Amino acid sequence: MSAQTWVENVTADSAFGVHNLPYGVFSAPDRPDERRIGVAIGEYVLDVGAAARAAGAPSMLLDARSLNPLMARGRAAWSATRAAISSWLVDPAHRPAVEPHLTPVSEVSLHLPFDPADYVDFYSSEHHAKNLGSMFRPDAEALTPNWKHLPIGYHGRSGSLIVSGTEVVRPTGQRKAPHDAAPTFGPCRRLDFEAEVGFVVGTSSRLGEPVALADFAEHVFGVCLVNDWSARDIQAWEYVPLGPFLGKSFATSVSPWIVPLDALAHARVRPPTRDVEPLPYLDDRDTEPWGLDLALEVQVNGQVMSRPPFAGMYWTAAQQLAHLTSNGGRLRTGDLFASGTVSGPERDTVGSLIEYSWNGEQPFKLADGGERAFLEDGDVVTIGATAPGPGGARVGFGEVSGRVVAART
Repeated sequence: MSAQTWVENVTADSAFGVHNLPYGVFSAPDRPDERRIGVAIGEYVLDVGAAARAAGAPSMLLDARSLNPLMARGRAAWSATRAAISSWLVDPAHRPAVEPHLTPVSEVSLHLPFDPADYVDFYSSEHHAKNLGSMFRPDAEALTPNWKHLPIGYHGRSGSLIVSGTEVVRPTGQRKAPHDAAPTFGPCRRLDFEAEVGFVVGTSSRLGEPVALADFAEHVFGVCLVNDWSARDIQAWEYVPLGPFLGKSFATSVSPWIVPLDALAHARVRPPTRDVEPLPYLDDRDTEPWGLDLALEVQVNGQVMSRPPFAGMYWTAAQQLAHLTSNGGRLRTGDLFASGTVSGPERDTVGSLIEYSWNGEQPFKLADGGERAFLEDGDVVTIGATAPGPGGARVGFGEVSGRVVAART
């Protein structure tokens, strides 16, 4: 079991206990423009910059308006900072100085915790890829010939990253159904979500120098939840031959808490057995595994739709990062790369509505008698996750949530 904190009502097995300590950025109601770095502990957020000063520790990296300065300093600084914060919350001697800097999380506003640089989204669930391939290429192989040789991805738009709770405006664009004679322009008719896991880059790399599998933990600061909102009708018309563009770039929601890699030591698992031998730069068979045993839950309008298992992802985040930089592309502090939709083998384990409804043919039944083939205005999608922690505890990720609002035409 993890260490016990003096913070009230936080048990050793709490999802936001001392074994977790995810980072975020918050502001208080009386000072909405003053953004501060915080750490979640139970139902509280700790102002870590103020706590550092109160504990007589250096606070420079923790006094910033985002996590970028801390993330840029590298693993030694991340580990030292995490150890210091843990000691403030465990050692009763620090309580008089640190406790005044705890605020109930219900009383603060949470913001995007890092300043985004680049955003890349992958396509690494074999179940998801086969489902979509079966829908759209019924007379061909479900997987494209390259799928088991490399992590397929696309370069997204970092300016469209939004923090959980931000409304998602229904996008407009060109769409053309197979039976239409010509394309039309208007609000998306087939709006969907994608339940994903994101990885936030801390330290940069040099242009022209790939990042090896073994160096994954030296560059990735932590893990978050992602909803890659998708306009399926816009995407279907535009994606040949260059892939996703406006059908993806209108909004991508990110959870407000970044779970440090160090908090996920007990969640590491080997990925599924692969039936195609990867090329050497992607070969992780003799390395420490970076599969993660995360249990996701997807709710639509407060009703559980599915529970996707992240442990089943074919390509790991370490392989994604190695491939992302294999051409010498540079990492920058604040880069975000996402796993792609997390889907399992059963209908109640898929991570998108297009899969659950099988392209609209089998809608999701709501408790109020309604049903959803695709999302309607007013719908709220919430994705949460936990992972194994020490001694049977769980590591919480919080949630990423967004409400769909009408297109602005």
